[in-house]
Amino acid sequence: MLSGALTGGMVVSRTLSRYGSRTVFSLAGASHTHLLDALDRDGFTIIGGRHETGTIGAADGYARITGRLGIALVIADQGMPNAIMGLATAFHAASPVLVLVARLPDSWTEADAETDNLKLELAAPVVKWSRTVPSPERLAEYVDVACRRALSGRPGPVLLQLPQEFMAAAVKDPGAAVLPPPVISRPEPDPQAVRQAAELIAAAERPLVICGAGATRGRAGPGLKRLHQEFDLVIAGNGLGRGLVAEDWERSFNWPMAQSAARHADLVLVVGARLKQRLGYGLPPRFSAAAKFIQVDVEAEELGRNRRIDVPVVADAGRFCDRLADALAGMGYRGPPKRVWLREALHERIKYLLAIASADSDPIHPLRLGRAIMERLAPDDIVVGDGADVQNWMYGTLRIRRAPGFLDHYPLGGMGIGTPLAVGAAAAARELAAAGDIPRRVVLVTGDGSIGFYPAELHAAAMAGLPLVTIVCNDGAWGTELHGQRKAIGRAVNTELGCLPYEHLGEAFGGRGFRVERTTELGPALDAAFACTVPSVVNVLVDREAGAALKTDPRAALIMFDDLATGLGTQHAFGSSRQ
Repeated sequence: MLSGALTGGMVVSRTLSRYGSRTVFSLAGASHTHLLDALDRDGFTIIGGRHETGTIGAADGYARITGRLGIALVIADQGMPNAIMGLATAFHAASPVLVLVARLPDSWTEADAETDNLKLELAAPVVKWSRTVPSPERLAEYVDVACRRALSGRPGPVLLQLPQEFMAAAVKDPGAAVLPPPVISRPEPDPQAVRQAAELIAAAERPLVICGAGATRGRAGPGLKRLHQEFDLVIAGNGLGRGLVAEDWERSFNWPMAQSAARHADLVLVVGARLKQRLGYGLPPRFSAAAKFIQVDVEAEELGRNRRIDVPVVADAGRFCDRLADALAGMGYRGPPKRVWLREALHERIKYLLAIASADSDPIHPLRLGRAIMERLAPDDIVVGDGADVQNWMYGTLRIRRAPGFLDHYPLGGMGIGTPLAVGAAAAARELAAAGDIPRRVVLVTGDGSIGFYPAELHAAAMAGLPLVTIVCNDGAWGTELHGQRKAIGRAVNTELGCLPYEHLGEAFGGRGFRVERTTELGPALDAAFACTVPSVVNVLVDREAGAALKTDPRAALIMFDDLATGLGTQHAFGSSRQ
C-alpha cells in the first residue's frame, strides 16, 4: 500500500462513521476482512449473526429503535438467497438498512460460473436501490449515495455490492469520507391543507387518529400528545407507531385492539401509516364509507392508495402534527363532543379480554401470560412481537408506553424475524444507553412455531452480551393453522409441533432457560428471566384450545382478515362513489 493511502475498507468505515450509527451486524466471512478490520479500529461494535436474514433483521431492529442507519454485511453467491426475507421485511417496514454485499474478485469469475454475481436482480423487488461499486476510488461516493437513499423520503433497505479486492486496495483520495453527511430534508405541510384538516376535525363528532411507523420516524410524538391531551382526540397506534401516546385503553389504544370499532369514526386522520391490509385498505367494512379521511405521508404516491383522501398532505409527520395542533388551538377548538366514544364502542371486547387475563386457572391462557408480562414491563421497555395466535393475544393485553417501543414482523408477516429484530433492538438500546439514555430492556414474545425459524440468533445476543428476554408461548402446534383447519374441515393436518423444551435454547446458546407449566410457576420464572444479565428463554406451555376463540369470537380476534373479502367489484364501486 502506498505511504499515506487508505485501504478501501478504511474509506467505507469512515464514510459510514459520519451517519451516527456505531453498531454493525455481520455474518463472519473472509470477504469482509479488510472492512471488518477498519470498522473495529474505528470503534464500531460488530455483532456477528448466524444467518443472513438474521443479520439483516438485526440491522432492521437497530434502525427501528435508533432511527439511524442499520448496517449489515453479507456475502454474494450463497448469502444473497438467504438474505431475501430480511430484505423483504425491512422493505415493507420501510426501515433504513444498508446491506454491504462482498462479491468474489473478478479474477475468480468464470464465463459459466454457478452464479452471476455481477447482477442484483434477485434482490431488486425488495430494495429501494442497488448498485455495484465500479472502482476503489468511488467507494466513498457510492456508500454516501446508498446511505442517503436509505434514509431519505420513505426509508428502506438499499444494497451495495463491493468487489472483495476493493477492500484491500489503496485509495489516495478519501472523497466523501471526509465531508459532512448530506442533510435529509423534512418537508413542511401546505398551510392550506393544515387548515382544511383542522376544519374537518372541528366538524367531526367521532374523530380517530391512526399513527404508524412514519409518525415515529417523523418525530410526531410531541404533536400527537398535544392532539391527545389538549383536544381529546382518540389515538390508535400501529406497529412502530405504538407508544407515541402511551396506551391507556381510554383514549389511546393499539390499532388491532381499536379496529373493530373504527367503522364508527366519522373522521379519520392517518399519520405516517399506509392504507394496506392491516388497516383494511381504508375501505368498508373496516371504515365507514361516509367517513372523511386526512392522510399525511412523506411519499405522495401513498396518498389515496385504495381510498380517496379528502385532505391529502405530503409532509413530515412531526411537522404536520405540530402545525395542526397550532391550527386547532388558534380556532379555539376544545375537542369532540364524544371524547371516549372508542372506549365505549370497545366495552364488550375489553371486558372479555380482561376477564380471561385475570383467570389464574391451569392450563395457562395466553392472555394470562400477557397479563403477567405486562405487570413486569417498565414504561421504557421495548417489546418485540412475533408469531400468529400469540401476537393476537398480546395485542389484547400488552400496552406500549414509549415510542419506538414495539417491533414486529408487520406488514410482511414473515414469522421468525422477531428474533433478529429483538437482537438489533437490544444492541440499539445498549448503544443509546452508552450515549446517556436510560437502558431499556428488550422483551421478545414469540410462538413455538416462530422461534424455530432463526433460533441461533440467540447466540448472537449471547456473544454480544445482550440481556434479551425471550418468552415462548408454546401450544405444541402451528396454532392458527390448527384451529383454522378444524373449523374448515373438522380436523387438522400437518400442524403438530410437540411441546418441545425450548428453554434449552437459552442454555445451548450461552444464556439461561426456564420452563413454565402451571400458573404458580409463571411469576417466579418471569422475574428470574427479567433479572438475567445474559439472554434468557422462558418456555411457557399454554392452553392449546385457547386459539379456537380467535376463529369464532369477534371479541377475541384482534388480527382481522375475514372482513377484507369484499372483492374488486365492491372496491371499485366504493371508489367511484367517492369521486
